[in-house]
Amino acid sequence: MRFWITSLLFLCASFLLAQTPTNQEKFENFTYRQGSAYRTATGKPGPDYWQNKSDYDISIALDDKERTISGKVKITYTNNSPEPLPYVWLLLEQNRFKADSRGELTLLGEETRYEGEVTDGYDIKSVQVKVNKNHTIQPIITDTRMQLWLEEPVPANGGIAEINIEFAYDIPATGVDRMGVLEADDTEVFAIAQWYPQMAVLDDVEGWNTNPYLGAGEFYLGYGDFDYKITVPYDHIVVGSGELQNPKEVLTKEQQKRLQKASKSDKTIFIIEPEEVGTASTRPKKSGTQTWHFKMENSRDVAFASSKAFVWDAARINLPSGKKALAQSVYPFISQDVYGWDRSTEYTKAAIEFYSEKYYEYPYPVATNIATDVNGMEYPSVSFCKFDRSGESLWGVTDHEFGHNWFPMIVGSNERLHGWLDEGLNMFMNHYSTLAFNNGEYNSRMGGLRAALYFMLLDPTRETIHTYPDILQEKNIGVSVYYKPAIGLIMLREYIVGPERFDPAFRSYIETWAYKHPQPNDFFNFMDNALGENLSYFWNGWFYSNGNIDLGIVDVEQKNEKLSIELESKGEIPLPVELEVEYEDGSVEEIRLPVEIWYRGNTWTHTITTNKEVKAVRLDPRKKVADINPENNHWPKS
Repeated sequence: MRFWITSLLFLCASFLLAQTPTNQEKFENFTYRQGSAYRTATGKPGPDYWQNKSDYDISIALDDKERTISGKVKITYTNNSPEPLPYVWLLLEQNRFKADSRGELTLLGEETRYEGEVTDGYDIKSVQVKVNKNHTIQPIITDTRMQLWLEEPVPANGGIAEINIEFAYDIPATGVDRMGVLEADDTEVFAIAQWYPQMAVLDDVEGWNTNPYLGAGEFYLGYGDFDYKITVPYDHIVVGSGELQNPKEVLTKEQQKRLQKASKSDKTIFIIEPEEVGTASTRPKKSGTQTWHFKMENSRDVAFASSKAFVWDAARINLPSGKKALAQSVYPFISQDVYGWDRSTEYTKAAIEFYSEKYYEYPYPVATNIATDVNGMEYPSVSFCKFDRSGESLWGVTDHEFGHNWFPMIVGSNERLHGWLDEGLNMFMNHYSTLAFNNGEYNSRMGGLRAALYFMLLDPTRETIHTYPDILQEKNIGVSVYYKPAIGLIMLREYIVGPERFDPAFRSYIETWAYKHPQPNDFFNFMDNALGENLSYFWNGWFYSNGNIDLGIVDVEQKNEKLSIELESKGEIPLPVELEVEYEDGSVEEIRLPVEIWYRGNTWTHTITTNKEVKAVRLDPRKKVADINPENNHWPKS
């Protein structure tokens, strides 16, 4: 009999427990935690992590009259993967501008930044590949991808293929707001990017990353060394990623002296003054063509600009290690005369010095801001920025585009699939660089937008952060890819864990994944381990769902010496709670409650023993939480 009574009591207790609401689903791991030989559970590269290497030797000519690029590229491709490769994939991003490209055919027919002038795309004249012997290969071109089936597989674990390609194409005047031709001051500025056949990335997560270039999804590229030569008309000035190798051939002696002076100056020095633009004295040759030679090491890409309309100035960048780099800007006269581009180099220098000191030292010898017809676009050590931006707008775009040298140029995430992992992390950094610049001369874009986000988070057409950029509605890209992830990281740093824990973890993430390819899971795992927190409730709620935060004070009651504060979490995302209790005698008590108060349900009562009379209670008193209903964050309710 005792057995049956005990069993009945157990069943009753189990039934009662089953009826108790819990929030376990909000706190469960939403992604993998287990490690592998390639990527560890602590979010780091594993002992057998590998990535392939692509070294480029490029020689091209730019014809400014016909607006064409023609030339050749030699790619030395090292296969560090554990498998031999019978074929390789390359990216032909200029094919995006063909009338029948996937990107062109999937435009919605409305005005969009992802339009481009229609061209014939790449003319691939020849392809030769050498593993052991040299073979002519007939490529298979599908939209913006080119597949090469090889006569001999590229051996695993260090095998090398040499790929030689001769190519040409027409330069689109408008190129999906990432490249193109600006007509200014009776001449052109050629902003050239995605201008050579590039190796697609082979990794341990996706295999070959062959997602087509549609427009919104940006780039995913491997690392390697670049040696490239650009032949242009004799009167053009060329700036590009990396370091100029032949200044004595392409610059006058006076320009060389001015560059030397600028490299030692914290103030901006003109290399070509506004009144000198277009004059014969600025060019060492008086006819024909001139070849500019650049090199860049351990980079994922290179871009350049060419024009005979450039004003050119520069200044020294001071790096934490004591090393120096050069900040420089090139722009047509109108950009300085009307829009104040003479501050561009100041902005460039300030941004790079801030990020180098705060996060990871800038690795490149030069940083160049280029006035173009592109609203804002980043490439390693080079930024394209709209020629008519000025003041706060010019600072904001310059700062943002150079911030991209950390994400995704140094930390090489897959922008085509996970746009937030570079844009969001960069916007997060931009918030603090703007607060620091010139004693707060400009407002951070995160300030007003945090308030606006309350409404954006209630939009029924909103889409989650992890949605692929090419799938997002264009109107949602700004929120989902840029602002929401940035605001989430600001909340994490300033509210959930605190700067003293967040900052070393974030810096370590950059250092750990520098020149490698992290996935979102690697970021989540790394931060959880470095912070000592399981933040699944936050990663899942904020990044992988459309859930919202709605913390509130339900009631405050004081009896005898017991002060009871009833709280609720009405939203889908739980958070720790910060309270400020103000007493009638003017004293203030700060209280921090952990996120675990929401384990068993969505209400919690916190009790304080005090003989003081309460005057007011405020939740989130520092206003750090993107709470969709801040009206219930104070008592008494006004």
